[in-house]
Amino acid sequence: MQRYGSSMSNSPTSGAGADSIERVMRAELSHGDAMIGTVVPIIRHLVASDDQSVFSEEIVARTRGMLEDIARQLLTAMAIVAGDGENRDHDRRAVEPLVTAIAADPAMLAHVHALALEWQLTERIHSRLGLDRVLSPLLQSLIASNDAGTAASAMNLLAAQARFAQTQRRMQLPLRELPADVLHGALAVMTDRLGKDDEVADRAEQAISTDYDESQTRLGLMARLIMGMGGGAMAALTIDHAGVALFLTALSIANGQDRSLTTLSTNESQLARLALALAAAGMKPQVVEEQFRSLHPEVSLPSGFEVLGPDQAAAILAHGAGYPG
Repeated sequence: MQRYGSSMSNSPTSGAGADSIERVMRAELSHGDAMIGTVVPIIRHLVASDDQSVFSEEIVARTRGMLEDIARQLLTAMAIVAGDGENRDHDRRAVEPLVTAIAADPAMLAHVHALALEWQLTERIHSRLGLDRVLSPLLQSLIASNDAGTAASAMNLLAAQARFAQTQRRMQLPLRELPADVLHGALAVMTDRLGKDDEVADRAEQAISTDYDESQTRLGLMARLIMGMGGGAMAALTIDHAGVALFLTALSIANGQDRSLTTLSTNESQLARLALALAAAGMKPQVVEEQFRSLHPEVSLPSGFEVLGPDQAAAILAHGAGYPG
């Protein structure tokens, strides 16, 4: 990748062949991998910090806000089954230790951090391209589908995406929207930290689980829609058509990567990972370049990138790091 006027690796790639561009992309991916290993520990430290000046950063503030909301929901669930009512104004002395315990789970922290990044990207693309935060052109076409099941799922996703926008503005995250493994981790923290009365903890966990259906989460609905599109899912790999949410889901499915890692790849420090993921998904170089113009208009692909085939891109990507957790 090159920023206009400077090279990402400060090494010329003019006239690069397949071997040369592979070395460049491997080096850039390795550079991005070095940063990935620091993401969760740094976010955990900032979330747990008592220095409120730290939270002027949008991503950290939003991440902490969602973790606090999860902690309050767990406290509320315990209070309800204990017969103490639905008061959600919990004492910070009860909330803070629970936030710290929840944030100790790398999978939880990676997921919440990725949602904060996704919303930031959604806002940026809205400002730059005028793309609606909730209803993208692709989602609109799926709602109008002649297939009743597809249309119904798309309508459900529209409602879920609207709720996501609302909760992100409030820095909240409903328990029912967590992936199953992440929710399981949160419930384990609840029973471990709050389960002085095992019966109350068990009943609270059962109440939360009864209200949960992963297939009806926003992420579940998106995955089912993308999988149902078959070969047409390539349309979801253009961000100005699919919108940020469906684009990230389609790209993660196309590469068999965790969606949180795919979301992280849109960050400026992970440009090689994003380019490789798009190429590995089978997108032509000019289409990959179009996505970069939407996401990072100041960045251009390195010379010779066009000779990198999908299989070669996938092989390079497979050697990259995974998201902690």
